[in-house]
Amino acid sequence: MPVEDQTILIIGAGGREHAISVAYEKSPNVKRIIIADIGSGNDFIAYKREKEVIVDTNCSIKDPDSFKAVAKKYKPDWIDVQQDDILASGVVDLLEDECSAVFGPSKSAARIESDKKSSREFMQEYGIPHPEFKYFDDETNAQKYVEELYSQNPERLLYVKATGLCAGKGALKSLSLEDAVKNIREMKTFPNGAGRVFLIEDGLVGEEYSQQVITDRKTYKILKSAQDNKTVFNFDQGDQTGGMGAISPAMVTQGLESEIEREQVSKAIKGMILEGNPFRGILYVGGIVVNSKVSTIEYNARWGDPECQVVLPSIETDYFEIVKACLEGRLKDLEISQDNMTRICVAGVSRGYPKDYSSVKGKRIYGIDEVLKMDGIRLFGAGIEIVNSKFYANGGRLFYIVGEGGDIIEAKQRAYSAMARISIEGNNLHYRTDIGWRDIDRFRKL
Repeated sequence: MPVEDQTILIIGAGGREHAISVAYEKSPNVKRIIIADIGSGNDFIAYKREKEVIVDTNCSIKDPDSFKAVAKKYKPDWIDVQQDDILASGVVDLLEDECSAVFGPSKSAARIESDKKSSREFMQEYGIPHPEFKYFDDETNAQKYVEELYSQNPERLLYVKATGLCAGKGALKSLSLEDAVKNIREMKTFPNGAGRVFLIEDGLVGEEYSQQVITDRKTYKILKSAQDNKTVFNFDQGDQTGGMGAISPAMVTQGLESEIEREQVSKAIKGMILEGNPFRGILYVGGIVVNSKVSTIEYNARWGDPECQVVLPSIETDYFEIVKACLEGRLKDLEISQDNMTRICVAGVSRGYPKDYSSVKGKRIYGIDEVLKMDGIRLFGAGIEIVNSKFYANGGRLFYIVGEGGDIIEAKQRAYSAMARISIEGNNLHYRTDIGWRDIDRFRKL
């Protein structure tokens, strides 16, 4: 088959996968993109596309063989898997029986994200900086432990973390003994036993960042840094969500690039090779700067969401060629070019998210087509239903607006000017108005 006739199968249909599909669509080598929707209900991913984009809804994470059926039906040249639950379930290993080229880590390599206990022990083993921690599988011993800690320091900051996957909502902040006890009890409420084993670890006070790294199991390339905003309200207040916005690059990493590569990237890539779990795909480093030094909050085994939406559009090199080089084990021979633009992503969510937003489902969304005509703006769907060319809310996180500019002020102005044009009937749209506030303050002081 000529290289320009390539078919790519992407597993997942959220905002991250929308951004990935757009990156592939730009390649002259790609003719067709198949989206295996695992239940996001995001019709917008196929809206007004330049190339053929087919959404197949006949697959479910509860039925791994359904992914093999989709692969068998469309016979893709390769498959791109970036969704955490799917990676943790071992679908990459399963799909390699149907398609030899699968971009994403194996089940064993993906444990660096899916098993927080194993991940922390990995960091210990290979000298990767991380907070002090202990893990528990019963409330009584955990409560005794936090009682001891708070007797020594009543104002201590701790995090209680489920070791399994919780859609970005498994890390609970504790500012008091009362908080910690409540959060320990909360662990048993997470679905699929994700909190049956949980960590209690020191809370680090500093500024967070993430680093996306692409690797072919042997070598790696580091992409632009980013900074996510995980809580639902401004200035990092409120409940944890899957992500309310992001910026790229993150100015907090300036001057720390060598340390991040040495302590958090290189040690992880080499450590996984030594353990017999070489990683192929996107490795996400979730870090924090404390007193001008880096420490590691977490690793993810895939593109961050919404970090993907601000980092991936910066890549000027054909993304098809980058992934092809990874699949063929020749990433070291490829130069990856990235632009000098700054990007801000703002998530538009249903009012009530991340708790009860059921009353918003089916409400009309206005202004999307107007925003699509704006310069310097990208709009990625996450939970938008389309009926008779009209848009309706169909989830918690609904869409992402990405504004780009020569600096963070211009990027913010564009992003929020676009967001101001969108509404949901009944005043049911919620979004943070402060995305990028730390770097905006820094930029103004330059």
